[in-house]
Amino acid sequence: MHFEETPAIDQLRDSWNGFLDALPAIVAAIVVFVLFVVVASAIRRTVRGISDRAGRRRNLGFVLGRLAQALTILIGFLIACIIVFPEFKPTDLIQILGIGSVAIGFAFRDVLQNFLSGILILLTEPFKIDDQIVFGEFEGTVEDIQTRATTIRTYDGRRIVIPNGQLFTNPVTVNTAFSSRRLEYDVGIGYGDDIDTAKRLILQAIGGVEGVLAEPVPDVLTHELGDSAVILRARWWIEPPRRAHALDYRDRVLTSIKYLFDANGIDMPFPTQVTLFHDQSEETDGRRGKQREGWPRGKAEPPLPLRRTTGPEPGANDRSDHQADRSGSDA
Repeated sequence: MHFEETPAIDQLRDSWNGFLDALPAIVAAIVVFVLFVVVASAIRRTVRGISDRAGRRRNLGFVLGRLAQALTILIGFLIACIIVFPEFKPTDLIQILGIGSVAIGFAFRDVLQNFLSGILILLTEPFKIDDQIVFGEFEGTVEDIQTRATTIRTYDGRRIVIPNGQLFTNPVTVNTAFSSRRLEYDVGIGYGDDIDTAKRLILQAIGGVEGVLAEPVPDVLTHELGDSAVILRARWWIEPPRRAHALDYRDRVLTSIKYLFDANGIDMPFPTQVTLFHDQSEETDGRRGKQREGWPRGKAEPPLPLRRTTGPEPGANDRSDHQADRSGSDA
C-alpha cells in the first residue's frame, strides 16, 4: 500500500524523528527525577528521625520532612527539565513563579499566614499538646497543633479550632507552662473582727489542706477596706497546676476557712446599705460643719436632740422674724 506524501504526514514523521532523537535525554531525565524522588523520601524520613531524637513534637518533624521532600523534588524537576530542554533556564521558571506568586499570595493570604504561623508555633513551642491554655473567651486543653490550626478541648467537652495566625499574633495564657501555680481568693471579714486573728485562721486553714505547697509559703494580705467588709487576700501554691487540681484545692481551702471562721466567731458580712433621713431631730442638723454623715460615730456621744422639754427651740426667733416679715408683706 502506498501513502501519498502530505504535509501532515511529513510533520508527523518529523515529530517522530525528533522524539527518537530526544528519547535518550527523556529517559535520562526520568531516571534523574526518580532518583531525586527516592532521595527526597529518604530526606523526609531522616528529618523526622532527627526531630524525634531531638525531643521535638511529631507534627514538627512531619512538617519539616514534607518541606524538605518537596524542595528536593522541585530541584530534581528543574534538573530534569534542563536535560530534556537544554535551552530551558531555571531563571525563566523563577520569573514565571514570581509573577504568579503575587496573585497566589493575595488569593491565599490567610491560608499562607496560618501555615507560616503554624510552622513558627511548632518551632518555638510556646505551648505543647496537653497544655491548658486560655485564648480570648476560650479555655481548654491543647489536643493537636497542625500547620493550619490548633485544636483545644474545653472543660465542658467541646472542641475549638483556632487558626494559627490568630494564636501567633495574639496573647495566649498557658496555665501549665510551669510545674506549680499560685491561687488566690479574697475573703471579707467584719470591721469589728480582729484582722490578725482572721489572718491566723486563714493560714491555719490553708496549711491543713493536703497538697498545698509549703514552699513558697502561703500568705494573707489586707487587700482592701470595702464598703461592708475588710478584704483579706489569701494566696497559696499548688502542684500540678492543672484546672481540675486548682478547683479541688480551692474548694477544700475555702471550706476549711468557713468552718474555722464559724467556730471562732469571725463574721463574713454581706453587702449592706444604710440610708439616713435627717428629720431635724439633732441640734447639729443644718450645720454642715458639724452634722454627722453616718451612724454611729466612733465612741463620741451623740448630739443632743433638737426638741427640748423647756425653753425656746433653737431657731425660733428666726422663724418668728420670718413670719413677721411675711405678715407685713401681706398687709
